[in-house]
Amino acid sequence: MVGYVGADVPVELLTAAEAFAVRLTGDPDADSAAGDLYLGTGVDPMARSILSRLLTGAYGELDRIVVAHDCEASLRLFYALRELRRVEPGAGVPEPYLVDVRHLPHRTTARYNRRRIGEFAARLAAWTGRPLDVAGAVAAHDERRRLLAAVAGLRRERPARLTGRQFLAVANAPLPLPEHVALLEKLLSEAAGLPAHHRRRVFLTGGDHDTPHVYEAIEADGHVIVGEDHSFGDPSFESQVGAGDLDALAEHYHRGGPYAPASTAAERAAHTAAAARRCHADLLVGYARTGDDAPAWDFPDQRAALGIPAVLLDRQEYGRADVKELRCPA
Repeated sequence: MVGYVGADVPVELLTAAEAFAVRLTGDPDADSAAGDLYLGTGVDPMARSILSRLLTGAYGELDRIVVAHDCEASLRLFYALRELRRVEPGAGVPEPYLVDVRHLPHRTTARYNRRRIGEFAARLAAWTGRPLDVAGAVAAHDERRRLLAAVAGLRRERPARLTGRQFLAVANAPLPLPEHVALLEKLLSEAAGLPAHHRRRVFLTGGDHDTPHVYEAIEADGHVIVGEDHSFGDPSFESQVGAGDLDALAEHYHRGGPYAPASTAAERAAHTAAAARRCHADLLVGYARTGDDAPAWDFPDQRAALGIPAVLLDRQEYGRADVKELRCPA
């Protein structure tokens, strides 16, 4: 069982190594004192919560933990885990591994990423003592992406047939891959019986949402979230890997995103505008947590590119949303 953190971890390789991969999430309602002690309160509270939950055993027994360098908070989390394992072996921290994928549009970056992906595959093979079935794993994950894209289409219908909260749960269900695929197929086969949601349609941009708290707050206020551009939502399945080899996998993660911590404002604005129009959104909502400033920098360009009413929820507490501001958008 391998826990992973970040959008750039090539989960296909974990599947190829016959590991049960679980993306680790925080808990806004839990005490984060342990994580605060080692990371400091200036780091994104999601990372601090994940570290706290690791130290208190909330995830159960993990054999390894893989961390992506998708943002500064993830990198700080990796360094903390590495040092904790070195100086406090009794803390029970699993062995960490860093996957350092970059997103600059250069050939040298592509070569760098291919080397890092290859090293990760070699490490997994050494951990397991078996060759990796990369082609089979890529095909399985691409099939799940295809099904998730079809499920996302239900949410984009007018009226929406799924709420944002429901879709977030469907897309991130912590299930073995074959079971997840089977349930997605079942959901699609029963789509005709889903209820219609006649509410104001929101496109959510900004930081990651690893829990449903913010979705629940926004939708309880009379909205329905029909799309998003963070790594737990639509971007996680918008493109497929295709070829079942390490070259294709490295290229897939090289072009991933664009996510707020690793993209230019212009890239984010163009992507957000296209995605929000595809969802027929009535309102653009930007969300930035305390300790995660990048989304707020992008928001003016995103609002200008889209041209619909827009609200920025800035400096929000982890898992909280000041929904009063949604009632009078600019």
